[in-house]
Amino acid sequence: MLKKWLAAVTAALLLAASFPLGACAFTPDAKGAVVIEMESGRVLYSLDGEEQLPMASTTKIMTALLTLEQPDLDRYFEVDASAIQVEGSSMGLCAGDQVTLRVLAYGMLLSSGNDAAGAAAVRIAGSEEAFVRRMNERAREMGLTNTHFVTPSGLDGEGHYSTAHDMALLARVALQNPDFAQICGTYRAKVEYGNPPYARWLKNHNKLLDICEGTIGVKTGFTKVAGRCLVSAVERDGVGLICVTLGAADDWNVHQKLYEEYFKALPLRNLDQSAAPQSVPVVGGGLEEVSVAPAAPSQAPLTDEELARVERRVEISPFLYAPVAAGQVAGNLVYTLDGAEICRTALVTQESAAALQVKPKESFWGKIWNWLTGGNKKTNEESAK
Repeated sequence: MLKKWLAAVTAALLLAASFPLGACAFTPDAKGAVVIEMESGRVLYSLDGEEQLPMASTTKIMTALLTLEQPDLDRYFEVDASAIQVEGSSMGLCAGDQVTLRVLAYGMLLSSGNDAAGAAAVRIAGSEEAFVRRMNERAREMGLTNTHFVTPSGLDGEGHYSTAHDMALLARVALQNPDFAQICGTYRAKVEYGNPPYARWLKNHNKLLDICEGTIGVKTGFTKVAGRCLVSAVERDGVGLICVTLGAADDWNVHQKLYEEYFKALPLRNLDQSAAPQSVPVVGGGLEEVSVAPAAPSQAPLTDEELARVERRVEISPFLYAPVAAGQVAGNLVYTLDGAEICRTALVTQESAAALQVKPKESFWGKIWNWLTGGNKKTNEESAK
């Protein structure tokens, strides 16, 4: 499973390294900016996207992801009193409070609580330093070669940096976690914590959830050194885009303009399925072959120029062993752009094929027994009727 995940990440990184689609209609006022296509991870637009920059509380994307990957997310525990003594934005934790890791993730992604990040780090790894080591290990696993964490909250620190491109790739992975996706896309949430826990409401700092159609996340950030930082994700008509700006004063408007431009440039295309095989041989079945067909339309968001460069190959078993069930996966249609996979459609069987019932060969002693008991005579008489 890990090898498959690493292979998928590597393919995405190779595709993401390809050249952007072209010049943007306007130049964002940002120190670094990038737009990527969510499914493939390929870069659509980049403005100093590989420049190492401070990323403020967008750091909490990694902190919250690691938090939500822990077991016992809903078990209450007492926060570490020293871990919540931190400057900046807060979810309002106090010494003695009972909280869960899931609630801390809400506190990080909605309220941008530095106290939530510190409490989660100490609970998971024993100290913030140990947790930061985990953050950097995970960054290396993801292939984020221009990212280094110093704090779990995103407060400024020597050597705490990332790039717009790396933050987009991090968000892409994080959104594949169902808990993360659900929380960061929530505009307002009711949670319980305290001493004893009681209900209270947290509101998301991400204004795009309210003002930009199709927004599903992800995270805001600000420090005096980093400026305004924003990682966002939007889905429209089957197409998903992730946009990152670091050090952009007018980030809300910049993100909306970038989405308007690149959703227009990147419609969802139907890909040619004419190479799909019509049937597959069956071994040991009542049918010599079964028909196969694509399980769904093959689609990918592509520009006109990209569509012309798409290549297709068929991956299918040379034969199937009976029994074969209708709807069984027999292979795949795989579509690639510049060598990186952008779509995979399963080829499934359209009917079933039962296995042949082969009568066991009668043994020598079985034949003797049938002769002695008249079994053969009875069989002959029945045959003559």
